[in-house]
Amino acid sequence: MRAPSKEVIDLLEQGHKLSIAKREASKKHKLKGLITNIQILNHLTQKERNKYQTKLITKPVRTSSGVAPVAIMTSPTECPHAKTTGPCTMCPGGPKSNFGNVPQSYTGAEPATRRALRANFDPYLQVFNRLEQFIAIGQLPEKVELIIMGGTFPARTINYQDTFVKYAFKAMNDFSKIFFTKNKLNLEKFKTFFELPGDIQDEARVKKVIAKIKKLKKICTLEKEQKRNETSNIKCIGLVIETRPDYANLKEANQMLKLGCTRVELGVQSTSNKVLTKIKRGHSIEDSIKSTQILKDLGFKINYHMMIGLPKSSKKQDINQFKELFSNEDLKPDMLKIYPCLVTKGTELYNDKRFKPLTAKKAAKIVAEVKKDIPPYVRIMRIQRDIPHTQIARGPNVTNLRQEVDKVMRKNKYLCNCIRCREIKEPAKAHSIKILAYEASEGVEFFIEAHDKNKIIGFCRLRFPNQSLRKEITKDSALIRELHVYGDSAIIGEAGKVQHKGIGKELLKIAEKISKENNKNKMIIISGIGVRNYYKKLNYKLNGPYMSKKLTSS
Repeated sequence: MRAPSKEVIDLLEQGHKLSIAKREASKKHKLKGLITNIQILNHLTQKERNKYQTKLITKPVRTSSGVAPVAIMTSPTECPHAKTTGPCTMCPGGPKSNFGNVPQSYTGAEPATRRALRANFDPYLQVFNRLEQFIAIGQLPEKVELIIMGGTFPARTINYQDTFVKYAFKAMNDFSKIFFTKNKLNLEKFKTFFELPGDIQDEARVKKVIAKIKKLKKICTLEKEQKRNETSNIKCIGLVIETRPDYANLKEANQMLKLGCTRVELGVQSTSNKVLTKIKRGHSIEDSIKSTQILKDLGFKINYHMMIGLPKSSKKQDINQFKELFSNEDLKPDMLKIYPCLVTKGTELYNDKRFKPLTAKKAAKIVAEVKKDIPPYVRIMRIQRDIPHTQIARGPNVTNLRQEVDKVMRKNKYLCNCIRCREIKEPAKAHSIKILAYEASEGVEFFIEAHDKNKIIGFCRLRFPNQSLRKEITKDSALIRELHVYGDSAIIGEAGKVQHKGIGKELLKIAEKISKENNKNKMIIISGIGVRNYYKKLNYKLNGPYMSKKLTSS
């Protein structure tokens, strides 16, 4: 494949478009199909790759928000409430499900689940494999957002949680140590270890690579791997844990802080207790309110998983529950994942022939109505579950629901002000600062954003908490729950199109100024393990699981 790859490069040098160059090279070398960007990348020299990587990068949207998401799955186990009442009526997965021994709420056919099954749910193998894939498709996963999926993680034993997370960190650290030389990727070393170029799907190659990775997995400690990650080339800039509201109270939250968690995804699903009871959810909206306040007052970012089209609900109720999310000061999440109810084989809902799920058209209309009223401090992360259409028996069986929603938005001339829809893609010529203050969960929030017209460049979430739940958080403390700058992921220490140009520092200074004006004398930041050194350079010090600094009047 080196010859056709070189042919593509030669044609690009002559000024041909990539699509034409690929077609001509494939035809000349009599390939069975069109040569892929991944095949080209993995047959280039380091010099060629450096020059043409931006043209050949695959799925650039994955790192367009400035981070590389790495989703890993825990081993299959039942949710705590499922042991007594059975799983939720719409839940497709679990160790006793129709799909076999798979994680709770998954079918085994999702990309992340397939990778986990191939790795036997080993976090070390899963992370190593995902980092390999990022490099293979031409992306640089230096800033990893580690997402732990697969059920109610805080319900697992402390030993399982610590072990799972420490080996995820170790994988990032070892990958960095092996494949980076003087802070730069050593492409030849990478290709030799992963036996590239070659067929990345070849089973013999995969088995050899897995055997190599397993030899690297040595005994370690969580504390040591977290410390290593502070200076690793592959840094964990955020750790995300999915859980139920009734397993996100103070005990579980303190454990998540110890692990390095910065964002909690709560499976709220509905604001109606009637609906929650009907689907055998096992928790109430009061549980969601309680956990939301605890998590916010500890500095976590909050992402609600919400469902539409559930039994005992209606279009009007679905739309109104989102209005309640942002009018009820006890709720007000920072992010949302919106999932239409899907029916899969083997679930209790599948056997309920009276239940009529939403069509894709109806679901798109509901989500469009929701999106037009979303506050500017909220990011809609996903619309639709990542369940392959082959696994869906009834319900919105489409993979492009977000696009269908966009069509409805355009037709009705709706505008969505969520962060995702306003994310900047191109370099900003200049920017302004906007501050939105609002009350939430018995505290005060400030959403400080840097923007260019209606495009958001970066933002900071500042909170004055209502209660002191840890010794590090005094009554005169302010919390920074999130500081983020958008744009393609930039190498740490180098300026990108938007990142690493001082916008984050500017937002931080504004947050400090607001806090001092409100008589706060201490700033506390919930920081990803790999971002600690950034804050240390700004005179912040490690304070328990946080970075903190005394605020002095100027």
